[in-house]
Amino acid sequence: MKAILAIEDGTVLEGRAVGAEGEACGELCFNTSMTGYQEILTDPSYAGQIVTMTYPHIGNYGINEEDVESRQPFVRGFVMRECCFEPSNWRATMSLPEYLKKHGVLAIDDVDTRVITRILREKGAMKSIISTIDADHASLVEKAKNSQDMLGSDFVKDVSIPNAYHFMGEHAGNYKVVALDFGIKTNILRLLNEAGCDVTVVPATTSAEDILALQPEGVFLSNGPGDPAALTYLYPTIQKLMESQRPMFGICLGHQVLAHALGGKTYKLKFGHRGGNQPVYNNDTKRVEITAQNHGFAVDPESLNSEDVRITHIHLNDQTCSGLEHTKIPVFSVQYHPESSPGPHDSRYLFARFIEMMEKARASNTAV
Repeated sequence: MKAILAIEDGTVLEGRAVGAEGEACGELCFNTSMTGYQEILTDPSYAGQIVTMTYPHIGNYGINEEDVESRQPFVRGFVMRECCFEPSNWRATMSLPEYLKKHGVLAIDDVDTRVITRILREKGAMKSIISTIDADHASLVEKAKNSQDMLGSDFVKDVSIPNAYHFMGEHAGNYKVVALDFGIKTNILRLLNEAGCDVTVVPATTSAEDILALQPEGVFLSNGPGDPAALTYLYPTIQKLMESQRPMFGICLGHQVLAHALGGKTYKLKFGHRGGNQPVYNNDTKRVEITAQNHGFAVDPESLNSEDVRITHIHLNDQTCSGLEHTKIPVFSVQYHPESSPGPHDSRYLFARFIEMMEKARASNTAV
């Protein structure tokens, strides 16, 4: 079956439908990872987006039940140069096209992803549509233009869990942590547990009073989708939690929302950072970390009070803020994904840093 990808700038590409039938609109972006397509599909941070993979051959190792990062795929659509229908891997339980159809994800291949990436790098991320039911190019371009903007959109409400739950990890947790689910990935929970955390995951809208009633020793602010400036209902919660002096660790959207709670601002990047090969400079160690990233917004460091907030990491491709910490209370965050799924392991030390903060807070409370 034929599928069509149309972009709001008027670009139209025809290819092969390799997923579900129908239509789906979303912000078109690209990811430079060579592997990890299953983790990308199930990363809630991609809610509202159509993802183009720059690597030319996707689906080689199929799909398994162990590598999903959330309860379902959250991408609006998937774009590939060539999709593999016959995977070769002992862990595979189904092919990528079977998985896409099972979960209703529209996907297209046999299109030139190099052209798409070049367009996005020159013009920035744009609204788009994938369709298997409308062959009118002009009609599809108009639908793309009229679709929802990422700027100003709250997708957290679509991906966050409705009820709190206790994460059952393989390790005994020594430190009680509450994780706010803005679109959390499973591997984050695994690594928090592996580091020594007993994690309770709560909905994004949980009040500070209800979180503190759980008596956490630390608070984790997760990754997630959409525009952090649209999440004004989260800032007061985070501010009250900071007043409690609990150690706090945020990543990706959690980093951006924390910046807003600290009085800062965020802005939309031209085409964002998405991939497992993003270079970040650590101002403290003077070393470069290769990181996994997935975000379309960035924190404006000039909007933060330099007496209270220090920039700890810088993205080397465009000098944007990739990490910050509070100078007076135990709060820090990074713009990237230290859980590295998919991606390198350079930044896993951040989980140990979170534990050290809770150890220090516990020792201080014991002394008192």
